Amino acid sequence: MSDLRTTTPPPPPRTRLDERYSDPAATATPWPRAQALLAAAELFWISTVRPDGRPHVTPLPAVWSAGCLYFCTGPEERKARNLAHNPHVTLTTGTPAWDEGYDLVVEGEAARVTDDGRLRELAAAWEAKYGSFWHFEVRDGFFHHGGGHALVFGVAPRTVFGFGKGEPFSQTRWRFG
Repeated sequence: MSDLRTTTPPPPPRTRLDERYSDPAATATPWPRAQALLAAAELFWISTVRPDGRPHVTPLPAVWSAGCLYFCTGPEERKARNLAHNPHVTLTTGTPAWDEGYDLVVEGEAARVTDDGRLRELAAAWEAKYGSFWHFEVRDGFFHHGGGHALVFGVAPRTVFGFGKGEPFSQTRWRFG
């Protein structure tokens, strides 16, 4: 797993409306709207793969910054152990209603962030978004909170899917690289 140090956003993705799953009146959702939704979302579900191939899904908070989605986890948590074997992840967010709101699915590889300067920026972003409960000290390539420490990972999207729910229903795909 490589160290994710970038703060430079990636170039804009290729955007495509999938007409097979969209209302005839639907249009592709602009990438800036999807980014705003990722930045505002409070809860994400992360899907990783266990070493034996079984899926693992769990909720967590995440921060959108410089074109990447960031999350943290204790080094002994299942998701961290899974990522040590397979960095491919999917993060999802949205609403529980079928006919309103917008859902997003982010696919990519999780890369560890160890640069203390970047971690301080991310710690400030976590606290700004989630409040003082999510205050982290940074040292030696980790977030520190209470008596423990956490690994921080960033996911630069490879593909993002957006699902517009309600009239008009739509499915937009953004591809990077």
